[in-house]
Amino acid sequence: MLEDLKNKVYKANIDLVKKGLVIHTWGNVSGRDKESGFIVIKPSGINYDLMKPEDMVVIDKDGKKVEGKNKPSTDALTHLILYNTFNTLGGIVHTHSSYATSWAQAGRAIPPFGTTHADHFYGEVPCTRSLTKKETEIDYEINTGKIIIEKLGFADPLVIPSVLVNGHGPFCWGIDPENAVYNAEILEEIAKMALYTVLLGKTEPIDQFLIDKHFKRKHGREAYYGQDK
Repeated sequence: MLEDLKNKVYKANIDLVKKGLVIHTWGNVSGRDKESGFIVIKPSGINYDLMKPEDMVVIDKDGKKVEGKNKPSTDALTHLILYNTFNTLGGIVHTHSSYATSWAQAGRAIPPFGTTHADHFYGEVPCTRSLTKKETEIDYEINTGKIIIEKLGFADPLVIPSVLVNGHGPFCWGIDPENAVYNAEILEEIAKMALYTVLLGKTEPIDQFLIDKHFKRKHGREAYYGQDK
């Protein structure tokens, strides 16, 4: 079942290691099959060096296991609530990458300090509020998804493809698992640049007209970056 998607999700998980975004068993990638609505996700607690495509777990939109010998990632319910809320998402990534997680642990959004940031994110990379004690003790993973959705509000998740969960780490997404990993890699680089920028004394973002120019020349109807398709 969904062998092609299993292979894509497996490869995307391995890419997290290759790109230096995870160590040990930290992090996970999932992908959604648009026809069935089923989700393929990394199994819980299995080292990347030992994983194979057949180890991926298939779950339905309610979190029930459809196929697989392993337990799905403990973050599966967070992935599911995001998929069930945003129908444009085809892949989701969660990591504990060093720089992005540092901003999350500080409870700080990443401001658009320069055009490199604006090429990819239309405005700041937002950070959620902290979970309450009750939200942590009951339905923790579901509530993690809820505060991400709460923070995004009416924003297009493909325009802001990453959110930092306060005290925890980044969740990123895209049109498919590969695109979600790409967004996670970009986020980590932007988070590193932003940290150095703050250390050098800059605290204010660039002007909105520069953000508009750089984002829109790469995205949307006004885009002209790259080759004609």
